[in-house]
Amino acid sequence: MRIILYLGKGGVGKTTVAAATALRSAQLGYKTLVASTDIAHSLADSLDIPLTAVPTQIAENLWAQEISVVADIHNYWGTIQSFVSSTISGPGINNVVADELSAFPGMDEIVSLLHINRQAKEREFDRVIIDAAPTGETIRLLTMPDTFRWYAGHISKLESAVMMRVLKPFAGKLLQGPSELLEAISNLDAATADLRKTLSDPTVSSYRVVLQPEKMVMREAERAVSYLGLFNYPVDSVIINRILPESVDNSEFYRQRRAIQTKYIEMIENNFRPLPIWYAPYYSHEVVGFEALAQLAADCFGGSDPGEIFYRGIVQEIVDSGDGGYTLRLPIPFIGKDDVRLRKRGDELFITIGNFKREMILPAVLAKRRAGGGRLRDGFLEITFLPEVETIKEETTP
Repeated sequence: MRIILYLGKGGVGKTTVAAATALRSAQLGYKTLVASTDIAHSLADSLDIPLTAVPTQIAENLWAQEISVVADIHNYWGTIQSFVSSTISGPGINNVVADELSAFPGMDEIVSLLHINRQAKEREFDRVIIDAAPTGETIRLLTMPDTFRWYAGHISKLESAVMMRVLKPFAGKLLQGPSELLEAISNLDAATADLRKTLSDPTVSSYRVVLQPEKMVMREAERAVSYLGLFNYPVDSVIINRILPESVDNSEFYRQRRAIQTKYIEMIENNFRPLPIWYAPYYSHEVVGFEALAQLAADCFGGSDPGEIFYRGIVQEIVDSGDGGYTLRLPIPFIGKDDVRLRKRGDELFITIGNFKREMILPAVLAKRRAGGGRLRDGFLEITFLPEVETIKEETTP
């Protein structure tokens, strides 16, 4: 069973690459589902076939689905939604408003992920290809299992907490809810824990970043890899999409565009090592329908099976040091200690190794801390980041 999730900035071609991957996988004989978790679905447009919230067979070995939270949320949240809606309704709040307020934050993300987990557990398909929402929404989607489990743990403790006796007179029946409420939360918490395990299992799940050779797109892709590393989600490759071909067009405009792309392709190759990189051309035609998608898969992946695991290993790891600080670990084998230089500026980290320079965008948890130094150990570059208290003291010391 394989789950492959494509993410990246809006408009870079995630949907077409995901659809092309699924089509190629199906043609290789694997029973494949391609599903969209983006609220603004475009998977049906890419396949040029109408889709629904239910997996629909569209070709031999190939099913497609546009996940609808509206259609499914009551399957997972019926007991809680009904209870909360009846609890908060009252004078001054009509039923429509009460029902809207009863939708807990993040439930759309949880429902989408539970769809993915269900496919993994039921093993109805050999492969599930996910066309994800733009990067920011997808990162929020992927952090929801951890976030929800934190809230569920605290909610479950309310029944026995000392504060319960103090809060009950003010909270009324909200904190005196039926046992079904806590049972529903407990069941969803268990499902979410199982989901987290599936999403971080490198033998099952792979994350692939799609980008175009442009500065803003590249920077967002770097942030995506950083955050995926923060949550231990395995990234196995990068796809550079819409690469301009060499052409007889000798116009100044075309030469400039080619020069810009060449510059950023080189940066992407440097900054995303050791990840494998795939290259997809910019076509003169729309990539819509099976024929165009099959061509994209062939041009991008060549003779390789896009369902393979292309990279096994840590791209980057963020380790909590236990004292409020963190250590960023990057695999850099075969490098001597004297060859490495580090510089941090805001949320950017510059690593220079000989004539090679890597520019990284740091996640917020590291960006706001001062770098405490780096060392090479067992083929990894380990960069320490000081606790926030130490950072504040150093910044405010005259």
